[in-house]
Amino acid sequence: MKIVAGVDEVGRGSLIGPVYAAAVILNNSINQKLLKDSKSLTKEKRNELYKYIRQNSVWAIGQASTKEIEKINILHASLLAMKRAILKLKKKTFFSANRWK
Repeated sequence: MKIVAGVDEVGRGSLIGPVYAAAVILNNSINQKLLKDSKSLTKEKRNELYKYIRQNSVWAIGQASTKEIEKINILHASLLAMKRAILKLKKKTFFSANRWK
C-alpha cells in the first residue's frame, strides 16, 4: 500500500517568529469534495473542516525557530520544518494505520 502525505508551511511570509509546517495523511474514506483552500472559507467553515480533518487523518506539526531561520535562511528553515513534521508523522502512522483497515 502506498501512503501519500501532504505537507505545507505557514509563517514563511512573516517578518518575525518561527515557521511551521504540517504533514497530513488523509483517511481513504474522507470526502475530498469538502477540502478547499482555507483562504476561501469562512471562519466557521474553517473550524468545521479543521475538526473533520483532525478526526479523519494522521497529522503532525514541525517547526523551525527564528534562530534557525537567521542561520540557514527562510527557504531552508521551511524545508526543515517540513522534514520535522514528516519525521513526526512517520512515528504516528505506524500506530494509526491499523484503524483504517
